[in-house]
Amino acid sequence: MRKRADWMKRIDDRILEIIRQDGNLTPVALSRDGLVPRIDIGRQYAGVRCRELTKYGLLERVDKGLYGITELGEQYLDEELDASKLEVIEDS
Repeated sequence: MRKRADWMKRIDDRILEIIRQDGNLTPVALSRDGLVPRIDIGRQYAGVRCRELTKYGLLERVDKGLYGITELGEQYLDEELDASKLEVIEDS
């Protein structure tokens, strides 16, 4: 069972899973506003969640508005990492 942090939302798992599966994505591509809707959330909320996941090192900003999964994100999805132990990364 994955160990979420208090700051995480249930949708975060789905965001991480989709980015791992499909590769680097923008919040628009993740949201219901994209050409291929992946999650029933708006692009603004998808962006908020991607930035929050980046703050803790589960995602990385590959380019402006483009996010990819990190090794920590992979470990979390594989149940090898307790996200409650993560701290904010200073340069995020």
